[in-house]
Amino acid sequence: MTLQPLDLFRLDDTVSIVTGASSGLGDRFARVLHAVGSTVVVVARRADRLSSLVEQLPGAVAIAADLSSSDDRERVVAETLERFGRVDVLVNNAGIGHKVAVEDEDLDTFRQAMELNVTAIWHLSKLCAPSMIATGAGSIVNVASMLGHIGSTPVKQAHYCASKGAVVNLTRELALQWARKGIRVNALCPGWFPSEMTAGMDTDDGSQAFIRQMSPIPRMGHEHELDGALLLLASRASTFLTGQSLIVDGGWTAR
Repeated sequence: MTLQPLDLFRLDDTVSIVTGASSGLGDRFARVLHAVGSTVVVVARRADRLSSLVEQLPGAVAIAADLSSSDDRERVVAETLERFGRVDVLVNNAGIGHKVAVEDEDLDTFRQAMELNVTAIWHLSKLCAPSMIATGAGSIVNVASMLGHIGSTPVKQAHYCASKGAVVNLTRELALQWARKGIRVNALCPGWFPSEMTAGMDTDDGSQAFIRQMSPIPRMGHEHELDGALLLLASRASTFLTGQSLIVDGGWTAR
């Protein structure tokens, strides 16, 4: 059967897990995947926000979980498989980061960032892989950052840069290990977008001046400007694409 070009981006009859879905980019990712036909399982700590989200997405399911906990990660995947019997798309979006100079950065901050931003991605991917291998297909989208490829100073956050760099290379290795088992693994690397982690940057004059000066497209991204990249990586439109980082940053890293 020959698919029409736009049909490649459809995700009908699939089940997608989106983590960090209670706000910002994760909320948007869940809405986008739902809009193209996927049954979406949304995961985050804040149950009230998830409940509000699934009320707007018929058929979606909310699972409240702290993804820094291995037990909660196992529960998320187990409940999804019990309910739907499969996982076709995993969007590893949950993450944390703080602005802090390394001299003031404590060990707990670094460890927490690595646990949620890296270990949780490895663990959730490992837990979802058997279902994808069983069906012969699956897509894992790891939400990294342009800061997985470059440093962030003068916005100082060594723990965040270290964790996102790890996600980029973890993505490559998982892609290599699972390519012949039908699983594609790619990283989506946003630049500056409005989110909880960038709260205030969109209204702060100094931050906006910094972005206008440094970015070839002189502004922050709009939330819809990640939709196409997400759909490309999650759908059959990218069945020959794996182990890659898709950087959506207004040209920031092109310098």
